[in-house]
Amino acid sequence: MAETAPNPTQRSKPKNVRSRLLLAQLLVILVVLPYLANLIGQPALTSLATRIIILAIAAASLNLIMGYAGLASFGHAAWYGIGAYVVGILYRHSVSGDPLFGLPLGADQLLITLPAAIIVAGLFAAVFGALALRTSGVQFIMITLAFAQMIFFFFVALKAYGGDDGLIIRRRNALPFLDTRDGLTFYWICLTVAVVWYAILSRIVGSRFGRVLEGIRQSERRMAAMGVRTYGYKLVACIISGMGAGLAGALMANHMRFVSPDMMHWTQSGEFMFMVILGGSGTLLGPAFGAAGLIGLESLLAAWTENWQVILGPLLVLAILFTRGGLSGLARMIRGGARG
Repeated sequence: MAETAPNPTQRSKPKNVRSRLLLAQLLVILVVLPYLANLIGQPALTSLATRIIILAIAAASLNLIMGYAGLASFGHAAWYGIGAYVVGILYRHSVSGDPLFGLPLGADQLLITLPAAIIVAGLFAAVFGALALRTSGVQFIMITLAFAQMIFFFFVALKAYGGDDGLIIRRRNALPFLDTRDGLTFYWICLTVAVVWYAILSRIVGSRFGRVLEGIRQSERRMAAMGVRTYGYKLVACIISGMGAGLAGALMANHMRFVSPDMMHWTQSGEFMFMVILGGSGTLLGPAFGAAGLIGLESLLAAWTENWQVILGPLLVLAILFTRGGLSGLARMIRGGARG
């Protein structure tokens, strides 16, 4: 008797179930974490977790172009810093009352500053992306680095907003009915924003648009031969990526209550790239694992010794070399071993 061919949809169901189970477990951990931190007498862990969540948003936005479209960008920190400066500049003008571009544009409301940061970062990503995407490979990496450094030095020279010393935000942006000055409340805000952003990315990478990006990563010439205008898809991906970085920058500005040009430096872009690679490039939750792994190790080793970079470097190299698919791949291996 002939065997019935397995249905691809049926084969994908167990994988989807496992992914949803992993996501549910991760959310439970994040919900319980602040209460557990207070229980063990380490309330500072909530602030650290807030930072990790924000950086996971930025890393996930980079993963959209790097992991799915194969575009390694060294300019991602520019959009991250621009989002932060939008918050800082709007707050500065809301306090001083001085006009911005001749208009009363100051604001200290989260419902205004977050969308403004997303839009401005997206516009910058659109302009610079339109130029950078005319190149590819190493040239693309170098031109994104050059653009980011241009923006970095521009804000260093911008003495009206602190220059190299940065800009202090004395109070977090307000949100109706919530006390954003409370660390736990702000943690829930950041976690909610992160869940929404990851849900949006999940829909994007699972759509036809996401499949085209994966095709571009595998062979852009083949996609072009099929009649796909790859430039437009890559540009839209860069804009979405820039908007996500601007969102993360705006949240980080509120969390730290401080912005500086260092947020735009190329080393920050390198950290984002490292988070993506460490967690698992081209996977939805990989950047979150990478952000948690990198920042967690930094904090742990820094509390142990002032020469923590000497230990961190080899550990990260070993993690990348011997965990196929990064930390997300390691998690899959552990789950597979446990089932076996």
